[in-house]
Amino acid sequence: MSSLRNKKAIITGGGKGLGKATAIAFAKEGIDVAITGRTESTLKETVTELETYGVKATYSIFDVGNYDEVKNGIAKIIETFGTVDILVNNAGIAAFGTFNDMEVSQWTKIIQTNLLGMYYVTKEVLPILINKNEGDIINVSSTAGLNGNASTSAYSASKFAVIGMSESLMKEVRKNNIRVCTLTPSTIASDMSIDLGIANKDSEDSVLQPEDFAELVVAGLKLPRRAMLKSAALWSTNP
Repeated sequence: MSSLRNKKAIITGGGKGLGKATAIAFAKEGIDVAITGRTESTLKETVTELETYGVKATYSIFDVGNYDEVKNGIAKIIETFGTVDILVNNAGIAAFGTFNDMEVSQWTKIIQTNLLGMYYVTKEVLPILINKNEGDIINVSSTAGLNGNASTSAYSASKFAVIGMSESLMKEVRKNNIRVCTLTPSTIASDMSIDLGIANKDSEDSVLQPEDFAELVVAGLKLPRRAMLKSAALWSTNP
């Protein structure tokens, strides 16, 4: 298993939920972590927690759906860390409603954040990884990107698109020793899922937890460089 110590990682949406759990798992492995998000107080609290593991931690405030903000935010992180080895595209939003009832602005915002946000961040980080001729990109999709359901048209469309973009990128940059992994977890008791009412924070024994997701990410990164986890679906053992 490859050591991850002293690697530099960027995690979008890293202040809470899946992103925070992944950031903590990274810090425990000795990875320096930069987290991004839109709420400074949340990011500051998480960075303070990450620093207790003896790693360097920083944050950058930006909306992944705004390309100018992304460019400035990623540049700030690179100025602090000097480089980057791992990118976890985790930031995302969700809202559910029938095709006709959901407002056009909400539909557009979901695509802008979940798909174009991932594209914007990757576009700014990718040249650094190509120049290093090594790196890892983990893109978070969902089981909603494998199967559509009633009232999930916008969210499913964004997550289906993430899979297509990720797989295309994976084939494009393998020659640069860059591993691109697409993850499709089922319902996890994250802040977003709890807020949407599709998970219960007290259902630890029956619903996947953010720490389960983080453990999968770390395991994939520890594979020898000759091996790549192309995709993985994480499910609860409880139906």
